[in-house]
Amino acid sequence: MLPDFSQVRAMAFDVDGVLSANTILLPEVDTQPVRTANIKDGYAMQLAVRRGLPIAIITGGKSRAVYQRYRALGVPHVFQSVSMKLPVYESWLNRIGLEDKDVLFMGDDIPDYEIMARCGVACCPADAAEEVKAIAHYVSPMNGGYGCVRDVISRVLKAQGLWMGDKAAFGW
Repeated sequence: MLPDFSQVRAMAFDVDGVLSANTILLPEVDTQPVRTANIKDGYAMQLAVRRGLPIAIITGGKSRAVYQRYRALGVPHVFQSVSMKLPVYESWLNRIGLEDKDVLFMGDDIPDYEIMARCGVACCPADAAEEVKAIAHYVSPMNGGYGCVRDVISRVLKAQGLWMGDKAAFGW
């Protein structure tokens, strides 16, 4: 049974394994790996932001490119170098005035487990760790970095009547 996506009031996402499928190690470019990004995930994120849903990125990695990418899409809360994600998540919830039940979180591995165990709608990509899949309310048929974020955002916006129709946004 699918979770009730119509009740989601905010969304948060991990980067590596969720928004990015691959990392490329180029130490001469940066001290952090270069990450890939899915354009359709990006379109859905900026649309959700324009529709008024708070979005956060909570990642253990640190990269100027990651920060610039998601800020350019309108994501106001980009938390990097997060070794323990739960305290950052709790602080973000306080900042935006919402509760666990209001939040969709998508993670893929053990560092995401604590948030997923608390949030209202825990989601993961098809290739997530088995421990994460076991507690997910929804497992996307898409792998991390290959449209899983678009999948969950479109489900939320469709459930709330914000995806297409009179309120469709056909541009960026």
